[in-house]
Amino acid sequence: MTDRTGTVGKALGVLTLLGEYPRGAIAGQIAEAAGYPFSTAYRLLNTLVDAGFATYDPQEKRYGLGLRIYQLGQKVAHQRGFEGAAVPVLQQLTDLTGESSILAVLDGDRFLTVHKVDGPQFRTTTDPGDRGPLHTSSLGKALLAFADPATREHLLETVDLTPRTEHSVTDRDELRHQIEQVHRQGWAGQSEENDIGMAAVAVPVLSPSNRLIAAVSLAAPVFRTDLRGLQDHLPELRRAAATLALELPLRP
Repeated sequence: MTDRTGTVGKALGVLTLLGEYPRGAIAGQIAEAAGYPFSTAYRLLNTLVDAGFATYDPQEKRYGLGLRIYQLGQKVAHQRGFEGAAVPVLQQLTDLTGESSILAVLDGDRFLTVHKVDGPQFRTTTDPGDRGPLHTSSLGKALLAFADPATREHLLETVDLTPRTEHSVTDRDELRHQIEQVHRQGWAGQSEENDIGMAAVAVPVLSPSNRLIAAVSLAAPVFRTDLRGLQDHLPELRRAAATLALELPLRP
């Protein structure tokens, strides 16, 4: 029983790692990232392929997430009420502002994109199911700033500060200062900190009891509008967050 439990845990760990490689990964990459012998990683990957949780491209020799993951994700979203409640609100927000809207939740030390609606002019760089860093994104900063105090403090002390661009914050004291400011002003912003050429603003989605549920953001390429321009849409963004707060279920 212990061995089987260990195998399941390893397989789930490999599956989680696959999610970090949008274009797929070779077995050696997964073995190195997981700290497993190549033979172990190779066996686990092929077991996941056989079960439909992963795919394998024989030409590129790359593994990726399988359709079964998407199916399960959709069921979870439906059961928790995220899909039905979120999509109409995001669509209305994008229609009003002309910018892409994104809904994300806190997932460990990352943010998890739940839903998005692309603006008419461009496609955002995140998709449902993607996990992103907290310290470089407006969504991540909003989630971090409005997490419960114990979680916030733990993340501020431990979150990985690997930069994504030359504009990313890499100093822990500076991050703490930024998060305190986000909490005071009620919104977070970033300009080319997460992706070159992109700016975004985000606000938390809080329950009536002030408990963090999610964060919602607007994102745009800087050639269309800058961070200051996006701030002009904060009233619409806050109204969307208030609507989502009444309709989205609290996460367990």
